[in-house]
Amino acid sequence: MQSSHHDPGFTVRLAETDAGRHDADSGLAAPRSFRQRRRNRHGRGLRGELMLPTLPGYRTRSDRFDDFVLDSAERLHDIWGKPLDGVRFAVDEIPPGLEQLVADRAPAPMGAYSPATPEEGPVITLYRRVVEQACGSRDELQDLVHDVVVEYTAEMLGVPPESLDPVYRRRY
Repeated sequence: MQSSHHDPGFTVRLAETDAGRHDADSGLAAPRSFRQRRRNRHGRGLRGELMLPTLPGYRTRSDRFDDFVLDSAERLHDIWGKPLDGVRFAVDEIPPGLEQLVADRAPAPMGAYSPATPEEGPVITLYRRVVEQACGSRDELQDLVHDVVVEYTAEMLGVPPESLDPVYRRRY
């Protein structure tokens, strides 16, 4: 590769890499790898993150929903303690068999409770999309998530939800 400056007698010859070498017989360039073909305009390299961690848009709806479930589970564990040891709280996108429920015009469950097995403890699962569609705002979502966690935890313990948490359904 040659480059000329303003002075016609001045020439710079750069060493060619294997990828930039031309085949003498055909005049075609040898194939280059993807990394060598990729363009890096203006030498700036890869860009940084699109959203800074300090901005509210950094966290996804799924992350916020997971935090709501975790906050509710921790609140119940602080109130009840020992009976809730070993309980797993899980989040799924949609309930299994949702297509059949829609076809039957049955309401979709907001969560599910799976009793303990010899291999693992009890599992309380919340269905994120169903719960989100039942709410209009973020504050309502946090309250509804807490109520669903309380309802399924009360089902697991065999007590009424009102006795499990004193603020159950009193925030609306």
